[in-house]
Amino acid sequence: MATKEAVAEHVQKLMYNQKNIRNMGIVAHVDHGKSTLSDSFIARAGLISKELAGEQRVTDYDEQEQARGITIKAANISVPAKVNNEDFLINLIDTPGHVDFGGHVTRALRAVDGVILVVDCVEGIMPQTETVLRQALKEKVKPVLFINKIDRFINELKLDSNAMQQRFIKIISGVNKLIDGFGPAEFKESWKINVEAGNVCFGTAYNKWAISYPVMKKNNLSFKQMYEKCQNAEHASLQKIAPLDDIVLDMVVAHLPSPINAQKYRIPTIWHGEPESEVGKSMVNCDPSGRACFVITAIQNDPHAGEVAVGRLYSGKISKGTELWVASKFKTEKVQQVALYMGPDRVLVDTAIAGNIVALVGLHDVYAGETISEGEITPFEKIKHHSEPVVTKSIEAKNPKDLVKLVEVLHKIAKEDPTIRVEINQQTGEHLLSGMGELHLEIIEYKIEKERGVAITTSPPIVVYHETVTTGGPTIDGKSPNKHNKFKISVEPLEESVVKAFEEGELHDKMKGKDLQERLIKAGLPREEARKVLSVYENNLFIDVTKGVQYLQDIQELIVQGFTEAVKQGPMAKEECVRVKVKLEDASIHVDPAHRGPAQILPAIKRPIYASFLTAKPMLLEPKQKLVVNTPSEYMSGVISQVQGRRGQIVDMQQEGESVTLNAKVPVSEMFGFASEMRGASQGRAVWYTEYAGYEKMPSELQNKTILSIRKRKGEPEQLPTAQFFMD
Repeated sequence: MATKEAVAEHVQKLMYNQKNIRNMGIVAHVDHGKSTLSDSFIARAGLISKELAGEQRVTDYDEQEQARGITIKAANISVPAKVNNEDFLINLIDTPGHVDFGGHVTRALRAVDGVILVVDCVEGIMPQTETVLRQALKEKVKPVLFINKIDRFINELKLDSNAMQQRFIKIISGVNKLIDGFGPAEFKESWKINVEAGNVCFGTAYNKWAISYPVMKKNNLSFKQMYEKCQNAEHASLQKIAPLDDIVLDMVVAHLPSPINAQKYRIPTIWHGEPESEVGKSMVNCDPSGRACFVITAIQNDPHAGEVAVGRLYSGKISKGTELWVASKFKTEKVQQVALYMGPDRVLVDTAIAGNIVALVGLHDVYAGETISEGEITPFEKIKHHSEPVVTKSIEAKNPKDLVKLVEVLHKIAKEDPTIRVEINQQTGEHLLSGMGELHLEIIEYKIEKERGVAITTSPPIVVYHETVTTGGPTIDGKSPNKHNKFKISVEPLEESVVKAFEEGELHDKMKGKDLQERLIKAGLPREEARKVLSVYENNLFIDVTKGVQYLQDIQELIVQGFTEAVKQGPMAKEECVRVKVKLEDASIHVDPAHRGPAQILPAIKRPIYASFLTAKPMLLEPKQKLVVNTPSEYMSGVISQVQGRRGQIVDMQQEGESVTLNAKVPVSEMFGFASEMRGASQGRAVWYTEYAGYEKMPSELQNKTILSIRKRKGEPEQLPTAQFFMD
């Protein structure tokens, strides 16, 4: 076996041959075999023994990952590989499959140019398979397909070779349908999966063998022979004829692009700077002699080195001591170390060049998605996460002296995982931690207690709601407490097309100026309004349609602050507002700055926003989850009553043999305790998966009761607020 240092030395030499680099991710639904497949590549590099590959799961090095048997965070590993007597460098990211950790997949996709989509042949295309493939196609990341666990077809389902091939065709056509629906227009045809083309292979990652059409042709092996050998458990013989790592790497090298080719079409999609500029050209050409441009895709916390920024270098080179501009901080920082990740270990290198995935030490207080460069450039497109936090827990330090440490730990965790949201409730002093689901929050709690050593107490999980309006509200006069400043404000729903653009990441609150204007117009906002947008917060707009108001410029910051505070905590239940357009229609402002400080302006902005909001048919939005349940047909009625008893809408139901697959949409608030009741209803025979399905209007008959219970929990008066209250 090779040492990590020897492998790193080899990798550093290979970094310079950009046409032989492959930056790739392994993506799939939970438990479809990603980490097992990764092991075969790692064994090939000599970092683990071939016998242990598939069982060791090197990329699942976290204690919780080993204990739970699932991947929780994306793990990077750079391995050299000889394919057809040529040396290649494989920068590999093994990503999680569980829906609660989907944010790690989204961020990893920014760093890679291609993915191996792993599909369990028995389960087929599951909700998360569809989600990760759609995300990859959106980032212009090219897929190849590995159909895994085909020994299950033979040993468990007793399918003959003909029936197996029919199942394969079903999976391949399912993947092609997704490429057809979501693939980039120019690649829809060329990226499709085709057995003859060789961009699909079948095998078993655990037994370490795979076959593909080119290999069957080359080795004169028929599907029938493979079937018989697998049936007789002759896995060792199949490993010799068609070793997994050889077959998959042949496919990767032949069908996934090098950074030189990929950056030509990926850069215009993920970077909206001037393409003809010097830096634009050097990124498109993956030029190592251009200015360094680096995008952070993950933050790792090292107890000795501090924050480690992992990401993709799109142009130039970075060495120890390189001065880099941090876009969000508007300042330069010096790189202290450049390194490669070998699973859990970081191995130092002298220099990294364009086209590689590397780690940088020495950049302080940066976040995933941050643009780092030599000199100022237009930042990269914001990484848009597919789902958002829907479950919240209140967290407190058991020991008051740990309070400062807890705040520090929460800050670090929120940077490592941007899908976590941390808030401090100013009234109660408690910390509110929001995540994708119960498992997501469980893992974070474990990290705080076991890894960071802070003992905590937590509340039962609660659901995150949103507030919105459904019609236009009246123009309301807002007066400052001293009566010297007046504002006329109205609230209305944001256009559906603009909301959609926010949800799909075409628009976001980091955008400014002309770029924001043009995108808002393109999304369907009237041109006059788009030119006068004063502030964007989440997917709410604040528009100044006043004409010639004196001193407005002087208090602009305070007006924007008032708007932000109002939409952060809506008037009904102090939940965040979404899809709302606030218009400032007129104002009269006192000449003396002493009469227009924060204590005067903030309430004069917030109160009319709230009053107009409450008159505009306000509505609570609740988070929903897609639920897919697979159950033997005899338990179907019990499963249906479980789903319908939780306000679930059944969208689709399909029967295949003795098995029924049920697709439904269920409110997150109704899903607590679902697992134990579902096991009871199906005697433990049902298997289910959930996926984020966005926010939808809550049934009006439940709304008032929900608002009152949230207000009670937050210590607000237990009565429904009225517009009149904010106008008095």
